Amino acid sequence: MDLATRRRRTALFLFFLVPGLSISSWVTRTPDIRDQLGASTAQMGLVLFGLSVGSMLGILSSGALVARFGTRPVMGVGTVLVILGLAVIGCGSLLSSAPTVAAGLLLSGAGMGGSEVAVNIDGAEVEQLTGRAVLPTLHGFFSLGTVVGALVGILCTAVEFPVMWQLTAVAVVAAGMFVYAFRSIPSAVGMTKGAGAAGSGTAQARPAVWKDRRLLLIGGIILAMALAEGAANDWLPLLMVDGHGVDPALGSAVYAGFAAAMSIGRFCGGFFIDRFGRAPVVRASAVSAAIGLTLVIFADSPVLAGAAVLFWGLGASLGFPVALSAAGDSGPDSAARVSLVAMIGYIAFLVGPPGLGFLGDHYGLRSAMIVVLAIVVVAIFLAPAIGARRPAEPDVHTAKLPAPDAQQPARGE
Repeated sequence: MDLATRRRRTALFLFFLVPGLSISSWVTRTPDIRDQLGASTAQMGLVLFGLSVGSMLGILSSGALVARFGTRPVMGVGTVLVILGLAVIGCGSLLSSAPTVAAGLLLSGAGMGGSEVAVNIDGAEVEQLTGRAVLPTLHGFFSLGTVVGALVGILCTAVEFPVMWQLTAVAVVAAGMFVYAFRSIPSAVGMTKGAGAAGSGTAQARPAVWKDRRLLLIGGIILAMALAEGAANDWLPLLMVDGHGVDPALGSAVYAGFAAAMSIGRFCGGFFIDRFGRAPVVRASAVSAAIGLTLVIFADSPVLAGAAVLFWGLGASLGFPVALSAAGDSGPDSAARVSLVAMIGYIAFLVGPPGLGFLGDHYGLRSAMIVVLAIVVVAIFLAPAIGARRPAEPDVHTAKLPAPDAQQPARGE
């Protein structure tokens, strides 16, 4: 691997680390934010709806923006919005303003959703250049960021450090990472040869993409696993506090355990995918998530529920990156395919927070999670659609070095 590619891979690690660090920094403080806002569970669901709306707006525009401008500016603007949103959330908590917190979540969601397709397209190209599975590790750095952010959140919760100053400090650190990483990302990746060609090409490719049955099944898998991940990101601390009676610091610690399990699953996932294939790994992941959710929902012991979160985290870890990778090599126009399944996944983030919030307000958060459990069970039966590992990888490993370059024009570079 040459120096430029190595630096680019390191930069992508940071581009995944920053959103994870940002999102867990405020998730671990949701009990405190809820108390500062004086919000009910249903009202918190509406506040979290800002994240969902922003995510959907970002993901809907991401594919077209990448085609027009390339991955670099889309990743850059998206990350800046994530960092800015974090600071706005902190201001909202200080002012006890639910609309301000929702606005901050909208900015963060738009940033994460807008850069989602871009960073995965860039990561897929690095996979081809290096001949190694990179996407699970990249998503592992997102989970690693959530672990670090959760640990900081736990400490700040324990010492009653103000939410505003915690989030401001994290925003400053994230900004430094962004400045360092941005210069190592090349321009024009994912960009078509002309604005007119981009528009016509996308218009012609999109109907074929929507009609691809296998791609839609992959989208069903990513929806289920994104909901499993997003439900924990949005509600796990409150679920443990309100549903199992633990104190806020311990609720944040349980979330940190979930994030750690996600990180372990993603960093180790490449080995199991290479050994057993995509479909068995995704099926096993869905089973693990279902077991964890079942115990969290139905076990009355807080200790058992806290331990079960580890199964939940391991199970949710690989669904999103593996499904994106499968979508990218399921046919021509990989950018449109990744954009489609990512958009389907973000439907979970759009519907999940307010839906679970309203259900939780009426029936309790533990009962609300039954919906997540049912959808994850469906993913067990959809797993065969994920297919085998990327067909391009064996060619690279057998030293057919021209193969990655030969494939690049298919993405319009």
